[in-house]
Amino acid sequence: MAVDYSALKKGGFMRQKQKNCFSMRLRMVAGHVTADQLKAVYEIAEKFGQGYVHLTARQGIEIPFIRLEDIDEVKKALQAGGLEQGACGARVRTVTACQGSAICPSGLIETQGLAKKLDARYFGKDLPHKFKLGITGCKNNCLKAEENDLGIKGGMWPTYHAEACTHCGVCAAVCPTKCITVDKETSALTFDEEACVACGRCVKSCPTDAWTGRSGYVLSFGGNFGNNLQFGKQLLPILFEEDKLLAVVDATIEFFREFGRPSERFSFCLNRVGFEKLRKRLEEVTQ
Repeated sequence: MAVDYSALKKGGFMRQKQKNCFSMRLRMVAGHVTADQLKAVYEIAEKFGQGYVHLTARQGIEIPFIRLEDIDEVKKALQAGGLEQGACGARVRTVTACQGSAICPSGLIETQGLAKKLDARYFGKDLPHKFKLGITGCKNNCLKAEENDLGIKGGMWPTYHAEACTHCGVCAAVCPTKCITVDKETSALTFDEEACVACGRCVKSCPTDAWTGRSGYVLSFGGNFGNNLQFGKQLLPILFEEDKLLAVVDATIEFFREFGRPSERFSFCLNRVGFEKLRKRLEEVTQ
């Protein structure tokens, strides 16, 4: 009986160098795994693997040494344990995310719920090549947003209220780009909006609430950390509405489907077609 290795890979079963053995990738959204799911992973690894798992660079779990003849039984065990197979090949991969504002004091956006929403909307969609989405909750960038085909980073745009300011200089001291300055002689404060990276540190550090902020999404496009390294580029100003964010992700994936060539990473597609072409498309859907 012929084995459809392509279909198995699409469903998360990656061939090992050992004959008729597979490393099974699980679908783990945003690195979130319940205790019951971990118990099921343990049981499957013990019964069908070699008693260990591999944690991937993208917050996933793989169980090596799944034998070809056990795959059907493994699928049943996955379902019983509340687990799903992952995805490989030319399609949207599992969304990665940090813990975000619900857990992390530095978080500027809620990440886990957003990751689940994006995963439900895009996971497994066929494209010219693999496509990775990553969400990081703040400018500390723990999830390295620019490494992804489309990276989402939490940001906070500040607004200055002079009447509440005591000119203590804390905001200027914590600003990483020095876009805030306080004149020592006159105590006059200046804010260079063009240099602001929306990190929100001025807002979080101000003792008198002279700075307030609005949280939003800073996006990067065309990251690639494979054989040809390229950081994703920011093509839009910070977005504040989730519906606009979803419209941008929709348009980006459709752009890749329309202009991408088979086996061409999104970064190569953008280098060939032009980032400006994508920028214009995205500006249209965010008006």
